[in-house]
Amino acid sequence: MLVKPQYKVLIVDDHALFRSGLRLLISSSGRYEVVGEASTGFEMLSMVSVLRPDVVLLDIAMPEMDGIEAAAQALSLHSDLKIITLSMYGQQEYYFKMVELGVKGFLLKNSDIIEVFSALDAVMDGGSYFSQELLFNLVSNLRTNNDNIAIDDDNALSTRELEVLILICQGLTNHEIADKLFISKRTVDKHRANILEKTDCKNTANLVVYAIKKRLVEV
Repeated sequence: MLVKPQYKVLIVDDHALFRSGLRLLISSSGRYEVVGEASTGFEMLSMVSVLRPDVVLLDIAMPEMDGIEAAAQALSLHSDLKIITLSMYGQQEYYFKMVELGVKGFLLKNSDIIEVFSALDAVMDGGSYFSQELLFNLVSNLRTNNDNIAIDDDNALSTRELEVLILICQGLTNHEIADKLFISKRTVDKHRANILEKTDCKNTANLVVYAIKKRLVEV
């Protein structure tokens, strides 16, 4: 008995061979169905309105309308649309803008299919996703200033919470953070809980997105 896919995917890239290969690989999953392909941002916008995909795999660099403008217009019309950006090395300057627009995931175009499915699963389950290679690159540029970072008018990360946030984003465990900051693991556990609550984040990928939004990352 065939199981109907849970989610519809739209692939947007100006290279037909790349789209075809990605479509074939995604179609091997029972959870996702590729409902369309677009080669430009204009095509994407018309397809999103007709096909109503759950998630879009969107290239940044395209002719006529780039991925940034396409994402902005699509999300203004369909705020619940999930978008995962497909990027190349050297395009980090676009990440701030894409995160601000509401893009949920970032994949390098040379990612393997396992990571593509990891990104799709994370985003469709309500989270965010960064390619591991992108994540390592970004956290290496995390700032280490001691300024308080405002969450809203009534709350902010303390200097210590900011230090813990940066170390979390760098992949350190709570035990390693405790050793590095000369505090107890229980104290780190408390700081981590406070950070997740204040930032409304669920995991490290979400915290990196938060760090980008707050300009804790230099790209």
